[in-house]
Amino acid sequence: MNRRNLTFLLPLATFIVICFLWEVIVRASGWSVQVFPGPLVVVSSLWELITNGTLLQHTVASLFRVTAGFYLAAIIGIPLGMVLGRIMFIRNAFNPLIQFLRPISPLAWIPLAVLWFGIGDPPAIFLIFMACFFTLMVSTMIAVQSISPIYFQVGSNFGFSRYEVVTKIVVPAVIPEIVTTLRITVAIAWLVVVAAEMIAVQSGLGYLILDSRNALRMDYVMVGMITIGAIGLLLDYIMLRLSRVDCAFWGNFQ
Repeated sequence: MNRRNLTFLLPLATFIVICFLWEVIVRASGWSVQVFPGPLVVVSSLWELITNGTLLQHTVASLFRVTAGFYLAAIIGIPLGMVLGRIMFIRNAFNPLIQFLRPISPLAWIPLAVLWFGIGDPPAIFLIFMACFFTLMVSTMIAVQSISPIYFQVGSNFGFSRYEVVTKIVVPAVIPEIVTTLRITVAIAWLVVVAAEMIAVQSGLGYLILDSRNALRMDYVMVGMITIGAIGLLLDYIMLRLSRVDCAFWGNFQ
């Protein structure tokens, strides 16, 4: 058996064993389906939500909010992190404020998000943005500060402009750290979207979980949880592939 087959079969075997143990525990516990549904019931409910389009509707809504909040945080946070990492005066001026706001849980912003943005997508997108923004900005700032000064000295000797310093020195140096941070923040965004969609919206996987809980449909709750986990796994795989991007691309960009 080659390594590729082992990489596929081992997780599959683990998944089968977990499902078997899950079914055994359900049967041994004696709990009702409304309390603790088994894997067969959950699979049946998953198929039901797929065929009637409900799962697709909620998944698309969640993906939209996560994508909007995540990309907005990346577009703003990464350039700001580069500026803070390169310009000491600005870093010293804003770092205390950043370190003050950074530890505040994104969920603490829920009352203000609803007050400022009302109901619908904007408050959920705002919460996801807040969950990702500071992590991306601070990680980028630290990555830029970690660049050896000798590279900037070499760039100065070659007469690099500020634009060339950014594209040929700063960006290639911080790409690995940024991609790793993006991988982490994608997971954070999916953690927050569940809570964000439990307020002021009537769609999304978080709303599906909350609404199903109120209706005592624990099978639907587990379907929502499984969908979030599966999408999170897929996004993590995509970010892992991106982490293998060759930084030499940026060196040859110009």
